[in-house]
Amino acid sequence: MEKQSPWQKYLAEFLGTAILLLLGLSLVIIMFGEGSPAGQIIPNYKFRQCITGFLFGCVGASIALSPIGKSSGAHINPAVTLAFRLFGKIDIKTSFGYIIAQLTGAIVGCFPLLIWGTMGQSIYFGGTMPGKDYSTVTVLLGEIITTFCLVTGLCLFLGFHKIRRFTPFMIPFLYAIMVPMEASISGTSTNPVRSLRPSIISGQWEGWWIYWVGPIIGTLIASIACSALAKRITEAKLYHFDSEQDRLLRRKVTL
Repeated sequence: MEKQSPWQKYLAEFLGTAILLLLGLSLVIIMFGEGSPAGQIIPNYKFRQCITGFLFGCVGASIALSPIGKSSGAHINPAVTLAFRLFGKIDIKTSFGYIIAQLTGAIVGCFPLLIWGTMGQSIYFGGTMPGKDYSTVTVLLGEIITTFCLVTGLCLFLGFHKIRRFTPFMIPFLYAIMVPMEASISGTSTNPVRSLRPSIISGQWEGWWIYWVGPIIGTLIASIACSALAKRITEAKLYHFDSEQDRLLRRKVTL
């Protein structure tokens, strides 16, 4: 297998994150932006949230299945990169490179959202904000719990080799459940760059630190809870696995 340059992986994370935010947040704007016909077509707000979560997850799953996912593993989320780092599947230098690529990719992916104009502005271009009826602690817990669910879900699928090829397909269903249940509390971010970059173009920074602290704590807790299962994960990818590493792992498991 041809060894990739780290810069190829960083570029893949950059592009993957840019695509995730551009397409994913465009979906949010279409579904909930002021003046969009989506409200009339799908009047039930919770059902619309469910569909939006599913479609947003589909964007992420498609990136994982694409050549981008083959190159970098399609983390496209600092929390996912942190989880793989804690599991010892990626080194510190590469982890920092991925996160920097994700941050810069998010900036590039968000600025084109300005084309949505007043429709995008009406919901801060898909940005996440603490719910007005909830305390800071509750909002923080919302992000901790949803990120915990994401990382734990990835571990469960990646740790069992018979189902790990279905890992990307788990994501849309997970968000279809989490978004209508938790969106009113924190917006169901689970991804620091997903929340940070809309803030840059909208100027809305309310509770911005929650969307870093919450996912980090959620990832740390999930990493501890899944530490035994993580030993079965061969590499820092959601798809496109290296068969040689699989054979080595199977030998260790059977010894």
